[in-house]
Amino acid sequence: MAGMTAPEREVLTYELFGTAVRDLATEIVDSGFEPDIVLAIARGGLGLAMGLGYALDVKNLSAVNVEFYTGVGERLDVPIMLPPTPSAVDLSGLRVLIADDVADTGKTLEHVRAYCADHVAETRIAVIYEKPWTVVPPDYAWRQTDKWVDFPWSSEPTLR
Repeated sequence: MAGMTAPEREVLTYELFGTAVRDLATEIVDSGFEPDIVLAIARGGLGLAMGLGYALDVKNLSAVNVEFYTGVGERLDVPIMLPPTPSAVDLSGLRVLIADDVADTGKTLEHVRAYCADHVAETRIAVIYEKPWTVVPPDYAWRQTDKWVDFPWSSEPTLR
């Protein structure tokens, strides 16, 4: 494979992740938005949600697990929420900050925002990376990129 270069990637380190959390939290505070709850999209949004929870002094954190339903050898275009899902009653009237690592297609964010929409006072979205083609532009994004992103938690092989 001489002469072939790997496609350029966006590399997020744990140190840069800390910077991203702080920068996003500052942007959220400066915008005047005061969330009552930070709703993480698991798994990628869990770290960001925790960091924002501490930085914004929001103790109410929750998570939703969303996957694109896959049949045999196929990936459908419809994301589904896996149980347990937060009760709509628990979210009623709250200002919700949805946190995820990346807005790529945006379909997961769209699904979660729609789930919240009828019950909550307001929903805003924070992500570390925003891709130009996302169907849901986030309210807060640390960086825009069209490259593949290597996240520090998923760029190493698993240990089992």
